[in-house]
Amino acid sequence: DGVSEVTLLGQNVNSYGRDLQLAARRDGDADARIRPLFADLLSAVGRVDGIRRVRFTSPHPKDMRPETFAAMADTRSVCEHLHYPLQAGSDRVLAAMHRGYTAERYLQRLAEARARIDDLAVSTDIIVGFPGETDDDFERTLEVTAAAEFDYAYTFIFSPRPGTEAADMGDLAVDPDVCRDRFARLRQVVERSALAHNRAREGRVEEVVVEGPSKKDPSVLSGRTRQNRLVHFVPPRALRPGSYAMVHIDRGAPHHLEGSFVDLVAEATHRTRIPVTSL
Repeated sequence: DGVSEVTLLGQNVNSYGRDLQLAARRDGDADARIRPLFADLLSAVGRVDGIRRVRFTSPHPKDMRPETFAAMADTRSVCEHLHYPLQAGSDRVLAAMHRGYTAERYLQRLAEARARIDDLAVSTDIIVGFPGETDDDFERTLEVTAAAEFDYAYTFIFSPRPGTEAADMGDLAVDPDVCRDRFARLRQVVERSALAHNRAREGRVEEVVVEGPSKKDPSVLSGRTRQNRLVHFVPPRALRPGSYAMVHIDRGAPHHLEGSFVDLVAEATHRTRIPVTSL
C-alpha cells in the first residue's frame, strides 16, 4: 500500500514474547525457551519487501537484551536510533519508581548498544522532581545524563497521575521552584551533548524522509533521518510526505539540523502533496 516506514509501538515494546514464554513454562512446555523474542519480531518486520525503515518505541531498560541490539545491527531497514528511557539517575529514585534497574546497569546496556550498532543515536526520557528526590539524587541524575551523552531527551517535571502510587506521595512533594531549577539545569546538560552530536553531522549527506512543511516557514520542508534527527531543508519543488531525499547537512543546532537538498531518492506513491509556497 505504499507504506515504507513502520514503527512498532507499545509500552515496554521489547517485552514482546515474554508472556508466551512464561505461559509455556507454566504449562510445562519444554520448548518454552524458543518462543519468539522481540528481536525476532524486529527482524521479521525488517525483512518485509518494500519496508525501508523500521523503528520501535518505547522499550524498557530492564527487558533490553543483546539479541535486540544484534537485530538492530544486522537488519538493514532497522534504523540506527534507540529510545532508551532513563527516568532518573539515582538508584534510590529508580527503586521508588519500581523501574527494575540501576543507573550502572543502564549505562552498561547503553555501552553495549553503542558498541554493537554503528552510528547509533540515543534518546531518552528523564523526570525531575519525583516525590522525595533530594539534591543528591538530582546530582546523580545530572552525572548519569552527562555520562550517557544523549543525542536528545524528553525532559519533564513530575506531575501526579491519579491511580498511581506516586500520586499518594504528596507529603514527599518537591518544591515547585526547586523543580523548575532542576529542570533548567538538566536541559543545559542535555542540550550540550545534543548540540555536539548534531554539529558532528555537519558536512554529511543524510537520507531524510519528508514529513511536511516547517511550522515556521511553509517554504521549508521538515523530515527525519534514520537516526530520527529533525532536518529542515528547502526543496527544489513540491514533495509528497513520505518521499525520501538526500540532504547535505549544513548546520547542527541543539534540536534540529539544517541542510540543502541534494537529490530525490524515492517519491511517495500516495496522493497527498506538500505545497511549496516559495523557494
